[in-house]
Amino acid sequence: MDEDSLILPKDFPELKNDTFLRAARGEEVEHIPVWCMRQAGRYLPEFRESRAGKDFFETCRSPEACCELTLQPLRRFPFDAAIIFSDILVVPQWTLMSYMIEGGGSTTHSKAKRWLYRYPEASHKLLSQLTDVIVEYLLGQVKAGAQALQVFESHTGCLGPVEFKEFSLPYLRDIVCRVKNKIKESGLDNVPMIVFAKDGHYGLEDLSESGYEVVGLDWTIDPSSARVRTGGKVSLQGNMDPCSLYATKDHISEIVKRMLEGFGTKGYIANLGHGLYPDMDPENVGAFVDAVHTHSRQLLNRK
Repeated sequence: MDEDSLILPKDFPELKNDTFLRAARGEEVEHIPVWCMRQAGRYLPEFRESRAGKDFFETCRSPEACCELTLQPLRRFPFDAAIIFSDILVVPQWTLMSYMIEGGGSTTHSKAKRWLYRYPEASHKLLSQLTDVIVEYLLGQVKAGAQALQVFESHTGCLGPVEFKEFSLPYLRDIVCRVKNKIKESGLDNVPMIVFAKDGHYGLEDLSESGYEVVGLDWTIDPSSARVRTGGKVSLQGNMDPCSLYATKDHISEIVKRMLEGFGTKGYIANLGHGLYPDMDPENVGAFVDAVHTHSRQLLNRK
């Protein structure tokens, strides 16, 4: 991708709600912004209807279909961010390294980890090649108008601290460094980037110093502890247990209130600790969003 190609569309509409971007930068907000991973997903009946009988990759390659799926949750809930409907499956049509080696899903990822231990040079070569593709992919998203980027490391919990520092962290750092350098060279405004390393509690300090503005947390990390361990270097995102949305609406509100009090109101983006599940009640998702906005406004008004 050449430097001149990183130019936003001339007719790109003006942003009317920048709460998410301000929180990512650690700036003051009127309410804590909230979005959900997989908010454009199968828990919505309109999503299932739109996707019925259609090939997944055909959908991902259709701007019209992606736009419709992106907007569906925004029509229901006052989310503060919209996710461009896509998937890492569009890079290699499986997912990335673990699935490429496993050939599908796995509970142990033993085949992929076998490569790390038996063929470290080949593993680094593959990870380097994937990094090159991911950088180009993310720059393409920025070119198309994306105003924030999230990088997933979905299987951090399958690695130990030593393996994480050798086979994951360097590539996460390389991705953010190269993307930001390219954006800067193109004269564009900085695009906040989030790193979400699921089950990566042991690497929280390293992640907070990896170059990303925001570190996403799963539900196994205590919010107040995360604040201490990251030392205010980054904004935080997360981390309510997705299964808590099976609770009653009143209980959801209580859980949200406790979570917000733990994180505090500055440099924080509310989210779940992972994605929404297909059998979740949309009304409970709405209760989660409303609780974040209501309780955060109350907390901010106390200052």
